Amino acid sequence: MEAVLSEIPDANVELIPAECDLANLESIKSFVSTTLKEENSLDVVCYNAGIARNTAASECLRTKEGFELTVGTNHFGHFYLNQLILPKIKQNTGRIVVTASSVHDPDSPGGAQGSKATLGTLEGLKRDGNMFEMVDGEKFDADKAYKDSKLCNVLFTRELQRRLDKDGTGIKVNCFSPGLIVGTGLFRDQNPIFTKVFDIAATNLLKVGESVHWGGGTLEYMILDKTVASKGGLFYTAAPGSGKYGDDAYGKQFAPAEVSKEARDDAKARELWELSDKLLGASSSA
Repeated sequence: MEAVLSEIPDANVELIPAECDLANLESIKSFVSTTLKEENSLDVVCYNAGIARNTAASECLRTKEGFELTVGTNHFGHFYLNQLILPKIKQNTGRIVVTASSVHDPDSPGGAQGSKATLGTLEGLKRDGNMFEMVDGEKFDADKAYKDSKLCNVLFTRELQRRLDKDGTGIKVNCFSPGLIVGTGLFRDQNPIFTKVFDIAATNLLKVGESVHWGGGTLEYMILDKTVASKGGLFYTAAPGSGKYGDDAYGKQFAPAEVSKEARDDAKARELWELSDKLLGASSSA
């Protein structure tokens, strides 16, 4: 906030600290009922929170309601927050921005490394309810859980836009990948020595990593750009290392791109939505 005021002295800026733990449905509900109690005309909402377990982790950790922690936070937490906050978003001009990732696509450079994202037939959700280990019904895989959660984010974006269009709200929702940014809290559970070496290699040697400035700029672009506001249901990304082009890359190198084959499955998007809605209803009323 101080940085904004230093550049724009007459800016009307108010920062309201609040707690919203996406791994706890009660915390989400409390955030909306208290912090946003009097707010009914939100211009933009960004679903940007996320966690990534150590890729070597073998234990399936869980949210307060029992969901596998990674998908439970990155998908179910945002899904529940959206259920509560949607009526507070401005009709016609409101915007929703979802932070996804290119790793949702097993054919992308990042998605092709290690375990591949796939939700299968959603067997885990159907068979095990909120006690699933993996959405596809397989045994817990920390690396895949993160990639699956990003696939859920893309499917959520596309299905939410379909529903918003059907209801005639005029609200637009898009998702994006900020790129590989190693120097953030997202990597806090990884081996610190590996993370440091990987950061240097990805950013300085291989030139595929991005800066925090670039990542923040992608989110800013998604929020403010009028072209983004004109159409929903899209996924924005850029080729690895596009940060070298600077701010001019937004809208050029950083632009709408095709999502993975599985992310284009509209029937799966609807089924994931319906199962998520059902499981959250049962968990929030338990």
